[in-house]
Amino acid sequence: MKLTLIGGGGVRSPLFVGSTLRRAERIGLREICLMDVDESKLGLIGGLCQQLVQRAGEPVRLTQTADPRKALEGARYVVTSIRVGAEPGRVLDERIALENGVLGQETTGPGGFAMALRSIPAVVEYARILEEVSPGAWIFNFTNPAGLVTQALRDLGFQRTIGICDSANGAQHAIARWLGVDPQRLRPEVFGLNHLSWTRRVLLDGEDVLPQALRDREFLATTRMNIFDPELIEHIGMWLNEYLYYYYYAEHALDSIRGEERTRGEEVLKLNHRLLEQLHELLQKDEPQKALALYESYEARRSSTYMHYARPDAPTPEAAGEISAANLPSEAREIERQEGYAGVALDIIEALETGKPVYTALNVPNGGKIRCMRPDDVVEISCVIEQGEVRPLPVGDIPEHQELLMRAVKQYERLTVEAVLRRSRETAVWALMAHPLVLSYSRARRLVDQYLAAHARYIGEW
Repeated sequence: MKLTLIGGGGVRSPLFVGSTLRRAERIGLREICLMDVDESKLGLIGGLCQQLVQRAGEPVRLTQTADPRKALEGARYVVTSIRVGAEPGRVLDERIALENGVLGQETTGPGGFAMALRSIPAVVEYARILEEVSPGAWIFNFTNPAGLVTQALRDLGFQRTIGICDSANGAQHAIARWLGVDPQRLRPEVFGLNHLSWTRRVLLDGEDVLPQALRDREFLATTRMNIFDPELIEHIGMWLNEYLYYYYYAEHALDSIRGEERTRGEEVLKLNHRLLEQLHELLQKDEPQKALALYESYEARRSSTYMHYARPDAPTPEAAGEISAANLPSEAREIERQEGYAGVALDIIEALETGKPVYTALNVPNGGKIRCMRPDDVVEISCVIEQGEVRPLPVGDIPEHQELLMRAVKQYERLTVEAVLRRSRETAVWALMAHPLVLSYSRARRLVDQYLAAHARYIGEW
């Protein structure tokens, strides 16, 4: 079986390859193909991944290519994890939003909109090639904004497409760790949209253990729930996806990000540039072990500063220079052990290949499971994968607060997909105006004009 990673030159690819190697025998994997349009980055990151394969005893063949047809031919599963415009594109997305007085974050609000302008056409093109050269293959989309891109693919008829995101399963993994049980023993009820989801209950042998977990402040302090006030958690009574911070603390998030010397995109750009420079030097000197150690330190620093402005225990980007894999904060270290998006994709593959049922939250068409949403709305929802099928589980009615926020953001997503597919500036303005973090027509128009100008190289003229 061949598994292809589109965006294989990305800095997270070694984590993906490492996780895949640990499951290679169970899923019958024979080849991992890394594909990227940036051949320079692909060479460096691919070289690091090859060291991981060798260290594991070469259980699979690792191939690299810049040719999408070659990468997709013969693939049974494809993970898309690309960033059109690379880190400089992210920096532009964030800075343009901040200059207009709204949140600058890569997936939420205007930043996610700008990323979608570039991501959707690129991922759609890969899907078309895959359908031609490997009909019947599955696409697991991790390209951000993941739910929105998945909506576009589904709207265009790519039925074997699933959106994946590790943050959707935060409650399942954190509570499993708290109770000392296998995450697959738990039956969480997740509902919402990508980066806008809640977990209403978590069943263990039929008993809902979530209320007890939400009352345990010592436990919550070790999870990503530590960014929310206890009063808010008590009021809502559910597990909150960490990206809800940008809605529930909108003005605080904006002020904090504007007060930083660098945006997150600028910080990651700096980190990645230095990483690639050092990897080049070490691999040129044939020092693969030092290169792997360098990469582990890079990942530790990047993980430790994730949403640092919202987390009371996080180091500043400046202080994070002292962080290493060995002294990574316990919360971040636990999240790394969960395998991230690779773990979600591999869980699905293992279920489809072995027939063993897997319970996980995914981005799939609603199919009537959340009563207030349309059947073809791509939602983030608990699913079971068994007998070759991916089935969302029933949710039914949801509280009005969640319903209104979900429907507003889904309207934004629908209009964004329409704007991109029709290349309509007018629809793009209506899309951003519909987003709860924008609302203003005049601001939406400025943002659209500036983003279309900034990214004309990738999206052409509208």
